Amino acid sequence: MKKIAIPINENGMLDGHFGHCKFFNVFTEENGQIINQERVIPPPHEPGVLPKWLSEQGVTDVITGGMGQMALKLFNQRGVNAFVGAPQESSVDLVHGFLNNSLSLTANYCDHEHHEGCNGH
Repeated sequence: MKKIAIPINENGMLDGHFGHCKFFNVFTEENGQIINQERVIPPPHEPGVLPKWLSEQGVTDVITGGMGQMALKLFNQRGVNAFVGAPQESSVDLVHGFLNNSLSLTANYCDHEHHEGCNGH
């Protein structure tokens, strides 16, 4: 079983600002099928909060457009896989692509440590 978190905006589309997103869609997968989906409100953005909070929610995988190196390191330390470079699509399309091994990832949108809004650490 996997729990996959995707930062989203109000319309359910990938939010490119991981560290400052308004919501996460969290999908629970079992045997290749989505068995649950919920929209959750993250805690206020502070360094280190989101990786800790998401891992405490049982999240195993995060799909995002970009994320700072510190956040990537913190997810790694907690055993959470972080996939960066996702296209700006709906979270439902992204999770289906992820589960079907057809999700196309590009470069990390956040290519420097202190870019306001994408560092998420």
